[in-house]
Amino acid sequence: MIKDKNIHLRTFKTSDAQAMLKLQKENRDFFEQFAMTRTRNFYTIEGQLERIKKAEENMRQDKDYYFGIFENGENRLVGTINLFHILRGSSQSAVIGYFLDKEYNGKGLMTEATRLIVKYAFDELKLHRIEAGVQLHNIGSIRVLEKSGFHQEGIARKNTKINGKWEDHQVLAIINPND
Repeated sequence: MIKDKNIHLRTFKTSDAQAMLKLQKENRDFFEQFAMTRTRNFYTIEGQLERIKKAEENMRQDKDYYFGIFENGENRLVGTINLFHILRGSSQSAVIGYFLDKEYNGKGLMTEATRLIVKYAFDELKLHRIEAGVQLHNIGSIRVLEKSGFHQEGIARKNTKINGKWEDHQVLAIINPND
């Protein structure tokens, strides 16, 4: 568990599947504005259990680190954050992705979660660089990353298909200050 003032991050357990499904269903329209198309199975308990199992395996293989964002106190799942496309060797890099329950937007929780996972990535995983791609209209997400120390690097033109349309993304990155 990685803990801060308002939230903590932890990997998912099978007992979290119902909370994961609830988060996804309640925020489906909101999340799908920013996500690639999801299969029908994604919105089932079986789909969420499959995600948990796959996340555990990916973590063991150093491919992907997927965490739930939980409120301290109530221990309520309010979002997810992950490091994926882990590259070792001369790159030592990853891509960051996250989703936060729309009810919790604007409260600083995602900035807190982003800072926690960046610290984990640099201190524990010994990564050198973390990159993010954000749709140009997602100003809130760009602000989260900038408040967390990321810098803008440029625009990736039509690099990700979201809801059937190729979208441009602002590319941001943060470099491990200890390297």
